[in-house]
Parts: sequence; C-alpha cells; structure tokens
Amino acid sequence: MQHHKYSLTELDNMIPWEREIYIKLLMQHLKEEKSRQEAENAKIRAQSKRR
Repeated sequence: MQHHKYSLTELDNMIPWEREIYIKLLMQHLKEEKSRQEAENAKIRAQSKRR
C-alpha cells in the first residue's frame, strides 16, 4: 500500500486480475528491497572488518 500509494479501499475495490498484478509488483519490489539491504549490510560488514 505504501510503495504504490494505494489506499485500503482502492485495494478492496480492485477486480481480481488488478489485485493479482498489484501483488506481483509489490512482491517484486520487496525482493529488490531485500537484495538491496543485504548488499548494503554486506558492504558495511566488509568495511568494519577492514578496521
């Protein structure tokens, strides 16, 4: 809801194929965000080991 700026009412009013597309886009975004955070954490760990 927050990433694509949909309200709960808008999600409830979506037809099934719209909701399915929204969920797929949201899942893709979450996977990308997790990968980005993991890469950032690895970078921080590598920098802290150098010190």
